[in-house]
Amino acid sequence: MRDASVGIVKTKYFTFADSPDELALESGGKLGPITLAYETYGKLNEDRSNAILVFHALSGDAHAAGLNSREDPKPGWWDLMIGPGKSFDTSRYFVICANVIGGCRGSTGPGSVNPSSGRPYGSEFPILTIRDMVDAQVRLLDELGIRQVYAAVGGSMGGFQVLQFALAYPERCRLAIPIATAGRQSAQNIAFNEIGRHAISIDPNWVNGDYYGKEPPTDGLSIARMVGHVTYLSDDTLKRRFGRKAKNGTYANGGKKFLEPHFEVESYLRYKGDAFTRRFDANSYLYITRAIDLFDLAPGCESLEPAFRKSRSRFLVLSFSGDWLYPPDQSKELVEAIKANGLAVQYHNIPSTYGHDAFLLEADKMHDIISDFLLLDGRKPFYEVEQEYPYS
Repeated sequence: MRDASVGIVKTKYFTFADSPDELALESGGKLGPITLAYETYGKLNEDRSNAILVFHALSGDAHAAGLNSREDPKPGWWDLMIGPGKSFDTSRYFVICANVIGGCRGSTGPGSVNPSSGRPYGSEFPILTIRDMVDAQVRLLDELGIRQVYAAVGGSMGGFQVLQFALAYPERCRLAIPIATAGRQSAQNIAFNEIGRHAISIDPNWVNGDYYGKEPPTDGLSIARMVGHVTYLSDDTLKRRFGRKAKNGTYANGGKKFLEPHFEVESYLRYKGDAFTRRFDANSYLYITRAIDLFDLAPGCESLEPAFRKSRSRFLVLSFSGDWLYPPDQSKELVEAIKANGLAVQYHNIPSTYGHDAFLLEADKMHDIISDFLLLDGRKPFYEVEQEYPYS
């Protein structure tokens, strides 16, 4: 049953925020009209109480499970987790996933047409935050007639959205499952994102973001993706997959071949960077990473505790031992803030050598934890989990 698929799924589109009812943004600006691309899996029950809202990470999209056509080379990005008998069991739950605003996979973003000019927004697209992304998806919930979701879940940037949703809309989120994430973006992660943004901005083809209809800044975006991809992996993963394996006949002492990949890991990163440029927009990368870096649940506060004072959700916080992008200590900080507000919380630090990508790959290790949490409505006391999965 766990291998079952949701089958062929069609992406849907919801357009809203027409003038004069544009979406108000945290920056003070407005955006509209807005189109959200989204997919649903399973059936919404009669009282609309079985919805699970899935938030995606930086390079994700609305296509979280199944195939869009029989010719699709691979299923959605979280197919291991969504489907009949899987962690998010579509025979029981109605699962929703939408592409964020600012994206480039069907939702309104910098590459979309600006109605005021008739041309792609480009550099005129407004600054976005995680709160803006969540606010847009709440409009989708309204359209679907869902007042409260049974659970909200997401990893990495998706975890940011889960937290933002649970805190900004406490009455609309029953259970919250932030995975491999944090309550604010760290200085280290801001630094990595800045390298990627700088690589894009100095690409001659970027032309201040107004490159649509011209040659896109693929070199800069490729470098940005290479840097980002390294942060998703662990040293164990790189050693296991590549070690110091060299490519035959690619090294010469001087000349052009000196700059060609000598090690297999170099070729792998170039491949990942090049592949990314064929499915993602450079401006979306800039806007989304900036939103990630601006994220802070408790700005100006040393602790995250004040952020959870109005929350009503029950929380399941998951981290992975080998994740150095959002390490377990950042999840523990979340847990302590949740506990300090008297809220129900479970925490599991899952052993894994996959690095940050573990939230996409360790489906078997997450399955029982998530399934039990959902079925028991998050009622297992925190202290029992702490004894079973100690912080150390």
